[in-house]
Amino acid sequence: MKIHPLITTSEALADLCERLSKADFVCVDTEFMRENTYWPELCLIQIADSEEAAAIDPLAKGLDMTPLMNLLVDNEDVLKIFHAGGQDVEIIYNITGKTPHPIFDTQIAMMAVSQSEQIGYSNLVESWLGLQIDKGARFTDWSRRPLTERQIEYAIGDVTHLAKIFPKLLQRLITTGRGVWLNIEMEKLADPAGYRNDPDLSWHRIKAAGRNPAMLGRLKALAHWRELEAQDKNIPRGRIARDETVADIASHPPKTQADLAKVRGLSAAWKDNEIGRRMIAALDNAKPLPDDELPARTPRGAPLGKEGALVADLLKLLLKIRSREIDVASRLLARSEDLELLAAGVRELSMLQGWRFDVFGKDALDLVEGKMAFAVVNGKLKMTHVDDVAEDEAAAE
Repeated sequence: MKIHPLITTSEALADLCERLSKADFVCVDTEFMRENTYWPELCLIQIADSEEAAAIDPLAKGLDMTPLMNLLVDNEDVLKIFHAGGQDVEIIYNITGKTPHPIFDTQIAMMAVSQSEQIGYSNLVESWLGLQIDKGARFTDWSRRPLTERQIEYAIGDVTHLAKIFPKLLQRLITTGRGVWLNIEMEKLADPAGYRNDPDLSWHRIKAAGRNPAMLGRLKALAHWRELEAQDKNIPRGRIARDETVADIASHPPKTQADLAKVRGLSAAWKDNEIGRRMIAALDNAKPLPDDELPARTPRGAPLGKEGALVADLLKLLLKIRSREIDVASRLLARSEDLELLAAGVRELSMLQGWRFDVFGKDALDLVEGKMAFAVVNGKLKMTHVDDVAEDEAAAE
C-alpha cells in the first residue's frame, strides 16, 4: 500500500479525493481534542482504500477541505469504514451538517460474528492480523505542530490496518449470513438526528427522578440555558454546571439569586454575577413540561407482580446462553432494560421483531409465557421447550 506524505495543500487533497472517489470503500479515522472545548477540535484525518493511504492536516493554512467532505457525505458509491466511529461521525456532521453514508462500523460488525460487546481497535487488529499496535502516541496533543513522524505513522496505521481487516470481516458476515442484521445498526450510526446539539432536547441527557411537569420544565429550561452558555464560550457543558447540579436545582429551585451561593457545585460568585443572573432568569421563565413531552411511564411489575425481577433474571440467563450458542454479542440481540420490560408485560420491543425475534425473541417470549425451560445437558446449561421435555419423559416411560 502506498503511504503519502502528510497532506497540507488543497491541490494534493483534491487529487487524493479524486482517486478515492472511484474506490469501493475508504477507511476513515480522526484525531481530535475536546477536553477543554464544547466543539471537538479536528486535528488530523486519516483515510485509506486498499491501495493508498494518507493523513490530512486540517489545521494547515489555506487547506480547502471541500473535496474530502464531499467524498464522505455526498458520494453514495463509496462505503465509509470506521471503527467505533460515533465521535468521528459527530465531527464530520459538525463541519458539514451531514453524516457519512453509506457507513460501516467494524466494532458493531464484530458483535454479529463474535461475543465481543465493544472490541477495541488494538484487539481487533491483533485478532485479525496478529499485529500489536504501538500505543505510545495514543495520548498525544494532536493540536501541536509540527507533528512527528511517529505520530503520523501511528495515525495512518489506524486506517491501513482497517483496510486489510474489512474485506476479511465482510467475508465472515457473508459466510454467516448475518450482514443483514447490521443494516439497522449502521443506519442508526448514520442518522443525523443523533448528532444534533439541539438545546431544546439537551435535558434528555440528564437523569431526573419522576414525571413532575413543573420540575421537568425547570430541568428543560436549565439544560437549554447551560447548552447555550457552553456553546457560546466553547467549553464543555460540565464546566458550566454538572448534570447532578442542574437536576438538583430543577428539583429544589433557589428563590433568589443570592441563594445560588448555597448550591453545591456552583461558585459562590454566582450569587451576584451575570451568569448567575442568567440562570435565575432561565428558572423564572421556565414553564411546566407539556403532557406530550413527558417521558413515558415505565410499566412496573404488571402482569408478573413481584416475580417480575426473577423473570427478568431468567431472560438475562437465556440471553447469555443464546449469545454463546450462536457466537454473537448479547447486546446486539437485546438490551437489559428491554428484557425487564418484556418481563413486565411490554410487547412492543425490537427483540420481538425481524431477525431478532427469529434468533432470540421467540424463545424469550416463550419463556415469559411458560413454554420454555432450562436443562443441564453434558454439563452445559441449555434451553428447551416444555413440550419437548414432556415428550422426552413420555418416551422414557
